[in-house]
Amino acid sequence: MTRRIVRTGIQLVAFTIIACFLVFFVDNRYRVLPQSVHSHLPLHHEGLVITDITVQTCSSLNPLSKCMLDQKKWHRVEKDLYLGSGWVSKAYVHIKRKREEELTSDDKVIIDVRTGKLDPSVGEKAQASEKWESRPAGVWIKRSLKRYASDSKQAVTAVDILFGSDAVEPRLGWELVKNGALHLDTTRDSKDPRISIRRGAPHKFEKPVPKIRKDGKFKIMQISDLHLSTGLGVCRDPEPKGANGGHCDADPRTLDFVERVLDEEKPDMVVLSGDQVNGDTAPDIQSALFKIIEPLAERKIPYAAIFGNHDDEGTLSRHAQMSLYESLPYSLSEAGPNTIDGVGNYFVEVQAHNSKHSALTLYMLDTHAYSPDEAHYRGYDWIKPNQIAWFKNAAEGLKDAHSKYTHKHLDMAFIHIPLPEYADRNNEWVGNWTEGVTAPAFNTHFKDELVKQGVKFVSCGHDHVNDYCMLSKDETQEPELWMCYAGGSGFGGYGGYNNYHRRLRVFEIDTNTARISTWKRLEHGDIGKRLDEQMIVDAGRVLPVQRDSQE
Repeated sequence: MTRRIVRTGIQLVAFTIIACFLVFFVDNRYRVLPQSVHSHLPLHHEGLVITDITVQTCSSLNPLSKCMLDQKKWHRVEKDLYLGSGWVSKAYVHIKRKREEELTSDDKVIIDVRTGKLDPSVGEKAQASEKWESRPAGVWIKRSLKRYASDSKQAVTAVDILFGSDAVEPRLGWELVKNGALHLDTTRDSKDPRISIRRGAPHKFEKPVPKIRKDGKFKIMQISDLHLSTGLGVCRDPEPKGANGGHCDADPRTLDFVERVLDEEKPDMVVLSGDQVNGDTAPDIQSALFKIIEPLAERKIPYAAIFGNHDDEGTLSRHAQMSLYESLPYSLSEAGPNTIDGVGNYFVEVQAHNSKHSALTLYMLDTHAYSPDEAHYRGYDWIKPNQIAWFKNAAEGLKDAHSKYTHKHLDMAFIHIPLPEYADRNNEWVGNWTEGVTAPAFNTHFKDELVKQGVKFVSCGHDHVNDYCMLSKDETQEPELWMCYAGGSGFGGYGGYNNYHRRLRVFEIDTNTARISTWKRLEHGDIGKRLDEQMIVDAGRVLPVQRDSQE
């Protein structure tokens, strides 16, 4: 009897394991790999309209439970609503869609979507053909029987999922569904999945062309190491300690700081210099990334982004994220040539106020992540020779066009991981050198090529608590290049040295005098003060250290 019970128990365990494997296999046959270039893109195509929405939940313990509906009728939005945190349960939003010319008199076109436990029609006046219909997970849809609705601005034409109670939607024509997150049956910590919809045709926008202001000036704000998460995020090393009763949500505090300085400094352009998102705390990169894009798009500020070592540690590769950047309003970001190492090797031309001639060129380069040869060069990766060759060819190829500018043309560069020369304590610097310089151990001497091509400064991120600008000199001790740090701005990243307050760096270029000045702004303390303000270039020449500007 005992043996029979044991044998039966073993058979049940074996059956459960096989069933779970089959469910996993069947479900994953149709899933888009998370690192796919297109895994972040919502299901939308020009000329399609959405006719129905539902939420399908499945269980890995039930071999008959599937997360994929009939693919001839339904299309799945490839985001698990539990973001992989549900060991037993998964859930996906599915949509029905049709081309406008294929709609029949029997088709109902969705014109609105809400979420909530109660019928949204309470207290509303609606036509008989436009009643709210209930769907799983607290989804309510309103559909119109009128054929012309497919061509109206009301028709829903695309659906996406974003996560977090602080989720925002920066894309033109898109909006988050009212009343909050989907209602999922779970006792786990919810990731607050939210439906975002687009009505009408895709919005077309032209890539912005940054231009010098009428007064001849151009201001760049460098924002580095935001370390944004999916959801509110957890503060690391907040200063001052105990502020706000000890409560600190990382992303809201970070973004409050960034938005305040954006409004006070009013930059003409923003450079996002890496680690915009914290890969291990952002299971949905898109939701995290949108949180910095939204305030920039709202203020119509052009921005250019490069990657740090943490950006692609989550669900989206560098290629996928850059594809997303390129699709967003006010973005100047580019993947760059695919014939060299890295993603995001490109340059941005800033035009003169009254002509199309370039007044400034900003070079952006990918410094990659971790060493590919840890046995010999521990730590971080380095800028590759083919990237340096690309930079050299680009800079030399632009010189003839730049010579037609009536004033002195200026060149500058942005990277994430510092160059090895940042660690040379024989150089002079202005600002805080509070932690070790985590530059690559292998030196490809990109700094020398920057100097050769006439770049006046290079600025990086990565080391959050270093915020200095260091002067490099040539063999005759003449100034040749300023190497700056932005300082870390995000509370989702570390900052636990020397009572560190998060900060941002600003560069102001005066093209009338070929002058570049820079300073930092603090999140706490004397928040209105320009910290370590100094002129680093004048008349197109790199200046020595100004002694009276040092702390």
